[in-house]
Amino acid sequence: MNAAQTPRERIGKYPVKRRIGEGATSEVFLCDDPFNRREVAVKLVYSDAFDDPERGKLVRKLFVTEASLAGKLQHPHICEIYDAVSEDDLHYIVMEYVGGGTLEQFCRADNLLPIDRIMEIAFKCSRALEFAQRMGVTHRDIKPANILHVGETDVKITDFGTALIAAGDTTQVTAIGSPAYMSPEQVKEQPLTHQTDIYSMGVVMYHLLTGRLPFQATNNFSLIYQITNVEPSPPSAYRQEIPSVIDEIVRRAMAKNLDERYPQWALFSSALADVVRSDVPAARTQAFSDADKFETLRKLPFFENFSDAELWEVARISSWRAAAAGEQIMREGETGRYFCVLAEGQVKVSKKGKLLTILKPGEPFGEMAYLSKTAHLRVADVSVASDAKIITVPTEMLAQATEGCRHKFDRAFMDILVERLSMANLRLSGV
Repeated sequence: MNAAQTPRERIGKYPVKRRIGEGATSEVFLCDDPFNRREVAVKLVYSDAFDDPERGKLVRKLFVTEASLAGKLQHPHICEIYDAVSEDDLHYIVMEYVGGGTLEQFCRADNLLPIDRIMEIAFKCSRALEFAQRMGVTHRDIKPANILHVGETDVKITDFGTALIAAGDTTQVTAIGSPAYMSPEQVKEQPLTHQTDIYSMGVVMYHLLTGRLPFQATNNFSLIYQITNVEPSPPSAYRQEIPSVIDEIVRRAMAKNLDERYPQWALFSSALADVVRSDVPAARTQAFSDADKFETLRKLPFFENFSDAELWEVARISSWRAAAAGEQIMREGETGRYFCVLAEGQVKVSKKGKLLTILKPGEPFGEMAYLSKTAHLRVADVSVASDAKIITVPTEMLAQATEGCRHKFDRAFMDILVERLSMANLRLSGV
């Protein structure tokens, strides 16, 4: 089918830079998007794949499924589909280009990632797949080859061709996916929900943690039997530094009985975040992990109206640190080009030695550096009342953020200012 491909200079309106991959029914090219001034990955389906007497109908189904998601799954940890074209003998999908390869490279025993990085990756995947579920999409083919590695712990899930879309009016296609990562209900060709993706993520974690799959089989019949009947050894059996709490997370994600498996992504991601934020030596090597930042942000009142994507953006543009009681954070009259949000603890706000207020977690301070268009002078002293965790957002970084993220900050600041003004009026009125 792909034996005699001729070099391509253009696919539709996209100039080709080079070919970057191929499969049984398609090949992928790195292209320029001259209209949006970015590089894109274009998956070109072989024209004769649609006409194949045995698999043509399935190829068309998978193409239509993936194409239907163009512009719909916009999340920082999902590879975005920009466009899809099907005309005459030209069928292609235009996607976000992500360099760095897939997680397959870290599934070898001689190239395993540190445990804390694996937990971060699993957490980000779980949040992305929960987002997809809220959009009515179940992936059904979660595996390391479909998770792109951007760097350190950043990932993007790709290849939604096999996805089950809740809003669709077509029947569920069975017998697709990668057997080694399939859930018991998937290999039995039973109706599927998001819990099948939770199971597959458990297998991905197992593979990344140990460098081996949970079930070793010489053929699919043996593999299916093991998936449905055999309990795998815990990951710690192959990597002693894995703590028991991680063994338990993987065990529950891979539970054969749906009643024993995580019922929702939120519980799965919360368990992962707890490990990342814990003091378990094997799972915590940095002061503030991305999972820690995300989970903290989503619980603070200031950020309650921010979407997942916007919370990830805040985590990216901000810096985080611990501050001890008594530390001076801001001084009246100083120039400041950043503001802060208190994540934990308490801070005191004073003016000319007089205490104005004590702020609690979720409250901002120093925001005039952002709200004022001209002056950037601090109007009060701010010091730590009890050991605190402080989120710092440079105004320059926020200015470069997405419009949606900036709008949410503006809205949150407005709500805070209105609340503070109301409290001040109450005090003045003696109520």
